[in-house]
Amino acid sequence: MSSVPRLVIAAPSSGSGKTTVATGLMAAFAARGLAVSPHKVGPDYIDPGYHALATGRVGRNLDAYLCGPELIGPLFAHGARGCDLAVVEGVMGMFDGAAGEGELASTAQVAKLLRAPVVLVVDASSQSRSVAALVHGFASWDPEVRVGGVILNKVASDRHEALLREALDAAGVPVLGVLRRVPQVDTPSRHLGLVPVAERRGAAVEAVAAMGAQVSAGCDLEGLMALARSAGALSCAAWDAAEALVSSPPPPLPVPSLGAAPPDPRFGPERASSSNAGRAEFARPDSEVRIAVAGGPAFTFSYAEHAELLTAAGAEVVVFDPLRDEQLPDGTRGLVIGGGFPEVYAAELSANEPLRKAVGALAESGAPTAAECAGLLYLCRELDGRPMCGVLDATARMSERLTLGYRDAVALSDSVLAVAGTRMRGHEFHRTVVEPGSGAAPAWGVRAPERRVEGFVQQGVHASYLHTHWAAEPGVARRFVERCRTS
Repeated sequence: MSSVPRLVIAAPSSGSGKTTVATGLMAAFAARGLAVSPHKVGPDYIDPGYHALATGRVGRNLDAYLCGPELIGPLFAHGARGCDLAVVEGVMGMFDGAAGEGELASTAQVAKLLRAPVVLVVDASSQSRSVAALVHGFASWDPEVRVGGVILNKVASDRHEALLREALDAAGVPVLGVLRRVPQVDTPSRHLGLVPVAERRGAAVEAVAAMGAQVSAGCDLEGLMALARSAGALSCAAWDAAEALVSSPPPPLPVPSLGAAPPDPRFGPERASSSNAGRAEFARPDSEVRIAVAGGPAFTFSYAEHAELLTAAGAEVVVFDPLRDEQLPDGTRGLVIGGGFPEVYAAELSANEPLRKAVGALAESGAPTAAECAGLLYLCRELDGRPMCGVLDATARMSERLTLGYRDAVALSDSVLAVAGTRMRGHEFHRTVVEPGSGAAPAWGVRAPERRVEGFVQQGVHASYLHTHWAAEPGVARRFVERCRTS
């Protein structure tokens, strides 16, 4: 049972100011001495970095597509354990979710799963009385979503504020904050969104402090806290990495294959994942194996639960920075290279030749190596003409085309992460192209939105564009650590 007070910060559309308000609320309440648990709806890696800066706690994602709706409550309770307040930043517009999947992965769905009241952030810069119709529509669209208040953002003047408040009096939704446009809280963006905290630490600290000050001055913190306390109790056990491994499935069993789509032998027989398979006992081994995880400004994308699962499975997780460290940590038996922005740091990554050679040698030895998106680029022969690790016989380059969206995929090849046929859900978000897009043993057969193969499995390497959340499939971490132990 979790009764942590909580708020979901939503908006009618992207660009309304959710991140500013959510981060500002986190900072403002933390400054009052409260332990604030930060959360983000969806797969976004960047906003949680700002949340962590505001609260001093790990920012965690709540993604009903990647993890399944049944894990939203447990993952929330895990992150919020022992906290005085939880603030959940939404994604896109409040009712926007996975394309073609109804409410799945939307802010509204997560709010309902958490039994949490919603605060609607409205960009009021180009409207006055119409704001009442907008708020009324969002408050009444789904009776199961409780919009408990509104925060007006980008308000131009006292006169503008008075007009907005007058109009909202008739909508029956209280105004819990009014924010003016303040340049200090703006955060720079580039091709994939906000610039991560790790790349602008000093400026990010100042921006988060400014957000906190603006929210403290413009919002009714007592009213917001009272609203948070009105959240219903959650009847679920907190997620635990060790318990998740105990519940991980035995070797998968065949299940019906790819439905009405034309058969493709490359996709293989689909197999059950942890969401639909039985249980198997798992005991953590006595001896730990050291797994190096890429970090630093070039590799900032990682879900906290991944390291927790690796640790619970018997790994010692050691973070290294490919921009600065010339060698892998001593005793490295496995390597995880997550997402980030290697294209921004291609020159520096290429210049670190000793580490590139060390990564190549480790992969050549057969040691388990898991690479997602940025990690895939780093393992290529070159990126934008600059030498990389050369583990994969492929080249990578920047592209004008944005590849973005959820993916339904099935493992095509046995690898250090999964057996062929394991179904997982992932997310792609990049402006790069890898040529060729897959190796002789592809990593994934993408089932939706279009059928294709992608990624590379060779020796101990699993490299792909897909970001996955291992909490949905704890056996991934278990298998990876076991392979590290025996390789």
